[in-house]
Amino acid sequence: MQQHFSLAECDVVGFDLDHTLCRYHLPQSARLIYDSFAQYLVTEKGYDEDLLTLAPDSLDFCCKGLVLDIEEGNFLKLAEDGTVLRASHGTKSMTFEEILEIYGRKEWKHFNTVSGMVSRTAKYYLYDNYFDLPGALLCARVVDSLDQHNGQKKYDFWKDMVAAIQHNYKISAFKEDCGMYFPEVKNHPDKYLQRCPESVKKWLKQLKNAGKILLLITSSHSDYCRLLCEHVLGNDFEEYFDILITNALKPGFFSHTPNQRPFRTLENDEEQEALPSVDKPGWYSQGNAIQLYDLLKKMTGKLDPKVVYFGDSMHSDIFPARHYSNWETVFILEELLGDKGTVPAKAESEPLEKKGKYEGDQLKVPYFVSKQWGSFFMDRLPGLENAEETLVHTWSCKCISTYSTIAIPSLEAIADLPLDYRFTRFSSNSSATAGYYPSPPRALLPNEDSVTMK
Repeated sequence: MQQHFSLAECDVVGFDLDHTLCRYHLPQSARLIYDSFAQYLVTEKGYDEDLLTLAPDSLDFCCKGLVLDIEEGNFLKLAEDGTVLRASHGTKSMTFEEILEIYGRKEWKHFNTVSGMVSRTAKYYLYDNYFDLPGALLCARVVDSLDQHNGQKKYDFWKDMVAAIQHNYKISAFKEDCGMYFPEVKNHPDKYLQRCPESVKKWLKQLKNAGKILLLITSSHSDYCRLLCEHVLGNDFEEYFDILITNALKPGFFSHTPNQRPFRTLENDEEQEALPSVDKPGWYSQGNAIQLYDLLKKMTGKLDPKVVYFGDSMHSDIFPARHYSNWETVFILEELLGDKGTVPAKAESEPLEKKGKYEGDQLKVPYFVSKQWGSFFMDRLPGLENAEETLVHTWSCKCISTYSTIAIPSLEAIADLPLDYRFTRFSSNSSATAGYYPSPPRALLPNEDSVTMK
């Protein structure tokens, strides 16, 4: 595979919506998501009312890449080889000795299925996007509460948590003003949604003017998608895209066959009958990557059009687009803003007009940097029997270099670059930092003090 990646070489540019094209004010949206789940557990399922109050700094618990070991009530941060780096029981951090006693210094028992991105299981849950993360804090507090009142050893709250998620995010919730989440975002969009920067809108038009086909593929339903897009892009948002696909039900969009997941048209946001095929641009619901690719061949007149897809979820966007469809993938990783490294000397020598904007400086202590869990990218593994501790990559970090073409903090970071800008790919050499733009996270740079531990 060639060493560099350029948008100019792509025929089709696809985008996820939430946390990719549409950025949220994270502390506000996290609190809303937490409250919407907690309210349901307390009022509908009889959980402790204390869950409704949150200490100001408790969202620090939220960290992407955590896995909930459901039966044990433990949260785990995994190393790239599947060993447990850090853990908590409920919200309480476990000591190194406790981790060794329960999990040992070996691959966690479910690592094989987690690393295969298998998500549907009653044994564990992987937290990898900002819609899920506040639920991690809530589950941890539920464990604390059950321990306090019932002294439980095995936990059975997960079915209630799933019910809370379904209640708030179900397809009809927006229309029915059901749950807490959608009514609140509808009434106060500015509180939760960031407007799309002018540089990004200009860049989308530039892509289109260069003859690229632009896709929007989101698991959000059409009515919520419309609210988001009108707010962040403007009332003419449909003009930016050739094809819009809502309720895409990723990762199934990439992994399922046309029979399993046919495309549907929409009328007044209601899904219509299944289509045998898609033969023209437009707005669709559900669908699958196989028939989409057939349409893209037709639209480009090429046998194998090159597609790049931008997304923020490793599980729903990046892994399946690469694994099932063999698309190029650009991982949107806000954690790069909080873990900012110095720009390598080579990049410094480029002319100023070629550099993308990097908006990290305005953030003080970002929501996505967790003191409790440490760096998203690296951690220290204590040595056994007086051996020295070692620095290891997290499993999340390994996934990035394995399945992403490049990783960036936001679209704005590359919007001012020329379309033929040549990014270094992750796979171009053995370096774990090659594909990060504009610079690698500080934790991955060779500096003894770069990984902070409590």
